[in-house]
Amino acid sequence: QVQLVESGGGLVPAGDSLRLSCTASGRTFDLYSLAWFRQAPGKERKWVAAIKKTEGTTYYSDSVKGRFTISRDNAKDTVFLQMNSLSPEDTAKYYCAARTGGGWSESNVAYDYWGRGTQVTVSS
Repeated sequence: QVQLVESGGGLVPAGDSLRLSCTASGRTFDLYSLAWFRQAPGKERKWVAAIKKTEGTTYYSDSVKGRFTISRDNAKDTVFLQMNSLSPEDTAKYYCAARTGGGWSESNVAYDYWGRGTQVTVSS
């Protein structure tokens, strides 16, 4: 009942910035929290950041804290991920996820909806 579509990925040099967007459609009223995950080839999917949809409270993984910022525009049903000071270690496919239950989680199994991802590649 909810569809998520990411955009904004691309190829950038180290030290550059990118802003990812995720637009939700469908029954977005039921969503409680939104999150970003990333997955490199041959690696497990890892949590990056989360935000409570109504409160705006944000949470970050240690690897991106201080460099990435998650935000949302509820009027447009869109969540953003501003990524600064990018390094090759940030190269991955980035996924948007949404949770309908209360609270938030770092686990991918706790999220009910997923986008198809957008590729971010950071060159040296």
